[in-house]
Amino acid sequence: MIIEMLYPELSNLYGDSANIKYLMDSYPGIEIIETNIGERPAFLNKGEVDLVYRGTMTERGQRLFIDNLSIYINELKESIEQGQRFLVTGNAVEVFGNYIIDKSGEKIDCLEVFNFHTERDILAKRFNSLYVGIYKDIKIVGFKSQFGHSFYDSDIEPLFNTIRGPGFNIEETREGVHYKNFMGTYLLGPLLVLNPDFTIVYANEIGLSKFIPAYYETAKAAYELRLKQYTDEKTGFYY
Repeated sequence: MIIEMLYPELSNLYGDSANIKYLMDSYPGIEIIETNIGERPAFLNKGEVDLVYRGTMTERGQRLFIDNLSIYINELKESIEQGQRFLVTGNAVEVFGNYIIDKSGEKIDCLEVFNFHTERDILAKRFNSLYVGIYKDIKIVGFKSQFGHSFYDSDIEPLFNTIRGPGFNIEETREGVHYKNFMGTYLLGPLLVLNPDFTIVYANEIGLSKFIPAYYETAKAAYELRLKQYTDEKTGFYY
């Protein structure tokens, strides 16, 4: 199993890289490739990478990501169509849409892989929330912290369906993007650590058979506690 961390130097906000560390702790033999700014992504060489991972970035990091990956835009789109696996978390999902527009009027053209756009207010207070959703029959817990919200411009399959909290935007119950083997979500931080049963299903989907998450009993107990708290109507999900 080879996992490519795409432009990891752009940031590791919210502990996103713990997702990959958790897979490594759980499944010995995983090989990590780190592709830095200015380098050609390894996943473009067909068959060399099993999973591409990208986590939350700063707003400047988003621009650098777009500038570097747009060079390979046709190959990127082709790889997604052919089933290359991507896991994209936090505001990194925004760069795969059409554009980001700020309330100041500034517009950032994105990679235009999927037909959605993002509306952002960089001068406003960061929007923070808890989240409960569902993937297949598994409930998902997580956090969001963002300046923008995204809006589907056509019918796109979401990654999660929302039970409690905001979806892709505060009016939307769908959350994220799920197209073939591309998964993108605003949920940030160690998504896989927080959701050990989802991690088992996901690991099996990407080819890690007989996968048992590291520290499963502890992770499962923490998950159950969060799920109970987040679904309690007395618990506010905006903070």
